[in-house]
Amino acid sequence: MATICDTEEYISKILNSRRAGERDVLAFYEHRIGCICKNPRLMLLPMDDHLAHRGDGVFESIKWVNGKLYQLDAHIERLKSSVKGLHLSPPCTWDKLAELVVEVAKAAATENGLLRIIIGRGPGGFSIDPKECPVSSLYIVAYKFNPKPEEWYEKGATAFRSSIPAKPAHMARVKSANYISNVLMKREADERGYDVPFSFDADDFIAEGATENVALVNQQGTLVIPEFSNALVGTTIMRAIELMKDKIKIEFAAVREDDLYRAKEVIIFGTSSDCVSIVRFEGQPISDVRPGPVAKEIRQVLKDDLEVNGLPL
Repeated sequence: MATICDTEEYISKILNSRRAGERDVLAFYEHRIGCICKNPRLMLLPMDDHLAHRGDGVFESIKWVNGKLYQLDAHIERLKSSVKGLHLSPPCTWDKLAELVVEVAKAAATENGLLRIIIGRGPGGFSIDPKECPVSSLYIVAYKFNPKPEEWYEKGATAFRSSIPAKPAHMARVKSANYISNVLMKREADERGYDVPFSFDADDFIAEGATENVALVNQQGTLVIPEFSNALVGTTIMRAIELMKDKIKIEFAAVREDDLYRAKEVIIFGTSSDCVSIVRFEGQPISDVRPGPVAKEIRQVLKDDLEVNGLPL
């Protein structure tokens, strides 16, 4: 039988209750409380926040490396686009939100880390009606960054065609907290023994990975980006396009599975890993089954860009 606790006993139990992953949490902020805390056992989400029981919210992930926060402005701009798609707004100004992100990263007191920014509909009830929630929620969490080893980049990754279809266009372009499709894609990858799943849309065109954008280098040496019809516009791939536009021909096009097998290189892009070569798709070799020169150059260009243009903490 469950015990009914008073406030002090309940708080004591929270403070003494261990949680999975707590060693990775470095610092966090919640708008209702209005301060930064470093005790992960107090990182709690109100059960009636529509973010929790409806997935009604959006998020962004940002990294910092060697004390430099990368692409803060780009992530904030995408966050603005995402909240617009859900008719949502943060509980503070955008300038204040950006300041808080930097403050939470600084409070983590580490050279390398990741930030998760989450804006939810807010607490207020358990229906689907947004009007239940008078104030939106804001959570910012800094946590440990455990990048892949260099050997992973040198070896390259494997990918496959996921059975999970691409999201509808209006949802794919919003980085919402509803990531069920992405979760199922990742689970399928683990079950089948591949590193990365690729989703395809109803017209059989490549959309995106579970958390990555996809590109390929065709036989003419052009960097081909699948159109973002059913995919999130990635901050990393867009920055790579900007940095590489004078170095290689780039085009957007509809891409089918067969195009992957004919490609010189297949590349994925994401915040935590920059860019990684896919060397096998559905077990079949991509080119000579080794990471290609374009992927290597883009990764180095992104690393240099972080060092030069990252925001010092």
